[in-house]
Amino acid sequence: MASGTYTLLIELPTPTTIEVGALGDRAFSPGWYAYTGSALGPGGFARVDRHREVATGERDVRHWHIDYLLGHPATVLDRAVTTPVDAECAIARAVPGERIPDFGASDCDCESHLVFHEDRDVLSAGIEAAHREHEC
Repeated sequence: MASGTYTLLIELPTPTTIEVGALGDRAFSPGWYAYTGSALGPGGFARVDRHREVATGERDVRHWHIDYLLGHPATVLDRAVTTPVDAECAIARAVPGERIPDFGASDCDCESHLVFHEDRDVLSAGIEAAHREHEC
């Protein structure tokens, strides 16, 4: 199974407060979110399939911060972009948008691995550019 770095493009159409594990209650504005993670273990990009299952309600287990956002009934997982390199932090920093403090970055020095943007097209293009920049 291929492995590397992925970024999920997520829509949240309504303002919502979600309890995000140890981070506690977090307020989320309506709009678009990009979450960057790594899929470097033995399952590789099967992790993206797992995230899809959480987003559709097929899986209830919450392991990571992103599971709490994806598990909220109002969220929609729009798409996933993958790159077969270990560049999680670099890609997360390159995606444009407002950083959601501490989200998905408990095992590194990054401010966040989740960004918010009101415009889907701007965020989607930024995800594509960040992955292209770090492909090699």
